[in-house]
Amino acid sequence: MINTVPLSIFNIDLSAGNLILFISLLMFVSILVTKIGSKFGVPTMLLFLVIGMLAGEDGLGIKIENLHVAEFLGHLAMTIILLSGGLETSLAETKPIIRKGISMTTLGMFITIAATGAFIYYSYGTRIGGAGATVMGSFLLAAVLSSTDSASVFSILRDKRLTLRQNLGPLLELESGSNDPMAYVLTILLVQIMENVESISGASSAWFIALNGVWLLVKQVALGFGMGLAIGHGARWLLTKVHLSNGSLYSIFILSIAMFANGAASYIGGNGLLALYLSAIVIGNTPKMPCKKEVLQFYDGITWLSQLIMFLLLGLLARPSQMHGLIWPALGIGLFLMLVARPAGIILSLLPFKGLTFKAKLLASWVGIKGAGPILFALYTVLEGVDGSNEIFNIVFCITLLSLLVQGMTLTPMAHLLNMSIDDDPEVETFGMEIPEEMGILRDHIVAKEDLENGDTLRDLHLPHGIRVVMVRRGPKYIVPHGSLQLMEGDRLVILMGDTED
Repeated sequence: MINTVPLSIFNIDLSAGNLILFISLLMFVSILVTKIGSKFGVPTMLLFLVIGMLAGEDGLGIKIENLHVAEFLGHLAMTIILLSGGLETSLAETKPIIRKGISMTTLGMFITIAATGAFIYYSYGTRIGGAGATVMGSFLLAAVLSSTDSASVFSILRDKRLTLRQNLGPLLELESGSNDPMAYVLTILLVQIMENVESISGASSAWFIALNGVWLLVKQVALGFGMGLAIGHGARWLLTKVHLSNGSLYSIFILSIAMFANGAASYIGGNGLLALYLSAIVIGNTPKMPCKKEVLQFYDGITWLSQLIMFLLLGLLARPSQMHGLIWPALGIGLFLMLVARPAGIILSLLPFKGLTFKAKLLASWVGIKGAGPILFALYTVLEGVDGSNEIFNIVFCITLLSLLVQGMTLTPMAHLLNMSIDDDPEVETFGMEIPEEMGILRDHIVAKEDLENGDTLRDLHLPHGIRVVMVRRGPKYIVPHGSLQLMEGDRLVILMGDTED
């Protein structure tokens, strides 16, 4: 898979033990660099990607020869990330926003792809060659770029403890977890259409290919959805019947079931990633799930390992020397996607729903962070030999770097600017209360007008998973909270942020 030509800088023959040594050093450096990145607000995934680039063919000289193995490892890492995200998704939080999430993942994505594809074709089609010279090539590039990277969103929202108002956090996690599978389906669909377009001999053939594409899309989603729910509920029943000796075995047991959901759905023509993600959500919401805390801790570690490997691997695939001619088109496409296409898709897809302010929709549109997903989908076009696939890969890589740099680094400041962060008060007043560190951390939050737009009771706040209100202060009065407590603007809430068993 990896070229064993000696490195010119260190004169190391990359074979056997030396290869293991180099990989361990690469991972060691990546972990240490995250400390610097967190200090300056740089997304961890961006650092992993850049380190991979520095070690790649245009850097230290490491060249990955077998792209099929690279794609397999990347998709394996993505499945583990989606599995972990699904296990940590609370159905109680997701249920109120599930229709919004589905609308964002379907209608919002289609609008984004349509706007971006048209922009690519009419603005840069002739400048970027095969990738944008045809209408189908332009829309293929737009489809590859359409997903919000689940690894990046989960990392930024959860690891930085960024808690958002109006139940926006679970909505964004649901969208990022479900639109990776949707973008993959659309990428496969458009690649197949492009492969068959040369055989079109008339209007009837064109209609046949279009209808076949719609059927493929419906089949992938329906079978993936059905298989995910069926296997997930079967796993819930098994978890109540099978008694294992420790949490590690439960973790491996759940991994095997999720992988089975992925493979089974793919085998019958469904979307394996969607099936895996849905089955993980169902499993993660099993009542009194055995060893749940240990299972989530296990997947927290393995998810970090998967993210590190995936982004390092994709960084190794990059060839910056081939990207210089595409930097300006990539910059134009990336800015259009961030500032026009995705905001249009999010705002229009959420028009039928109440409960989200315009500021919330703006922040949701800003969380269109690109990452490993689009790069993996672009690699798929290379493996399929699509005309202009090298341009697609290089443009997607440039836009991913831009997105991680701009959107990833400014997400928290943007949430504060739009007054959408639930923990954005500079002074924390906990009234002398102290708790053990392992229980979580105490924060306070002053109730704002935006918090009361969906109702004025504590229950109407739809607080994210892991957050509990332990005290309410109203002027000189202290109130013990309950779900039906009517809140007033200016109330100060003392909240406990930490992991919970439910």
